[in-house]
Amino acid sequence: MRPETPTHVLLVSFPGQGHINPLLRLGKRLAAKGLLVTFSTTENFGKEMRKANNIPDQPTPVGDGSLRFEFFEDGWEEEEPRRKELDEYLPQLEHGGKEAIHQIIKKYAEDHPVSCVINNSFIPWVCDVANDLGIPNAVLWVQSCTVFSVYCHYFHNLVPFPSEAEPKIDVQLPCMPLLKYDEIPDFLHPSSPFPFIGRLILSQFKNLSKPFCVLMDTFQELEPDSINSMSKFYMIKPVGPLFVKPKASNTSIRGDFLKADDCIEWLNSKSPASVVYISFGSIAYIGQEQVDELAHGLLNSGISFLWVMKPPNKTTNFKPPVLPDGFMEKVGNKGKVIQWSPQEEVLAHASVACFVTHCGWNSSMEALTLGVPVVTFPQWGDQVTNARFLVDVFGVGVRLSRGVAENILILRDDIERCLLEAMVGPKAVEMKHNALKWKMAAKEAVEEGGSSNQNIQAFVDEIRKRCVAVASETTTQKQENNINPTCFMDKPTI
Repeated sequence: MRPETPTHVLLVSFPGQGHINPLLRLGKRLAAKGLLVTFSTTENFGKEMRKANNIPDQPTPVGDGSLRFEFFEDGWEEEEPRRKELDEYLPQLEHGGKEAIHQIIKKYAEDHPVSCVINNSFIPWVCDVANDLGIPNAVLWVQSCTVFSVYCHYFHNLVPFPSEAEPKIDVQLPCMPLLKYDEIPDFLHPSSPFPFIGRLILSQFKNLSKPFCVLMDTFQELEPDSINSMSKFYMIKPVGPLFVKPKASNTSIRGDFLKADDCIEWLNSKSPASVVYISFGSIAYIGQEQVDELAHGLLNSGISFLWVMKPPNKTTNFKPPVLPDGFMEKVGNKGKVIQWSPQEEVLAHASVACFVTHCGWNSSMEALTLGVPVVTFPQWGDQVTNARFLVDVFGVGVRLSRGVAENILILRDDIERCLLEAMVGPKAVEMKHNALKWKMAAKEAVEEGGSSNQNIQAFVDEIRKRCVAVASETTTQKQENNINPTCFMDKPTI
């Protein structure tokens, strides 16, 4: 008798660190529930992932299921200079990606047919591929539900937003605090230098009638009003925080493009709650002048620090920042500068007291889930909205910057003041209290019986139910020499 074939899910990610990490984390959670998960992104990023993480060629057991990788060519040479221009690269990614994903699905059709395709933002065309092949499709939204609501209201023109005529109007969305003109994702602002990114994100909403479910890396208790409001229009399922390792998982596979430096031993040598951790994610860079001011602000504060200064991506024109002359000599063992970190381990370390962050959603969720207060240093996109919520709604942050739209240099005195406010005194105590509250709520959400755990189990059950229904119907139709079924594309009951 042929052994039962595990339900097979194909995950397709936009080739960016902030997209790959949450989707891969979702893949581990699905695999831990007993599914066969194939993770796919472009080969040029797959090469970096293999190098940094020792990704095996064979499927890796994860809980009751398994995880494997299948990278695809996007049709351009690795050194193609047009990769640096996102508005030029994206049409090529869609052109090459549609055919590549179609071939991957076709490859497994006989022995391990794909039962569901899950993609993240920036590649809405994956929904078209799944729809054309009659395969159920879900989307993982990799930003907050609040930001999802902002984009949704903008796309459907439901409330006034800043415009060329009125660039400084505030935005009032249902169930949300008033957002100032510079607190909405700045890709939606008429002054944005990257309007095509806003159009790209909004294009996802054109296709949201095709996925049967929108999964989100958040949890019900963190954003109840936004989740409940958006659930009236879409099948929203919060399944985060995804970075929390499922108990059934026995794999350490990561999706980082850079190999993490060893910094845990250095943190072990520091007193509890004595270190500020500084990282601006995988894409955001600050200029040399701002690096100088940050360095002097750290030095003047006297606080121990771990600073991630990543090398510029080869697809950008950024120059590596340089620390001021004699800076590390003056700092001595009170500071450590590295190229990349195992961020989850760092934030969970007892010596880390606060996190100077660009406020990307992945970093924001990790800080909230691990109970670490933040100093917000947003740059652009959803980071400015996240910063507002971290400070004023979640109560875990001190605001250092309002984003690049502010167009000012943050001076060393302001940096020193914010660092000390986040580390010592009544404000620091209040933020830590709130951070620990969110840490407990996040822990409960992913545990057995928690809101996110129930949602992900319901999602897995739905995929399996559809898989069985399709297999049964396909067998019947083969016997009757009928056409392929499509009725399983109806909306789910989860």
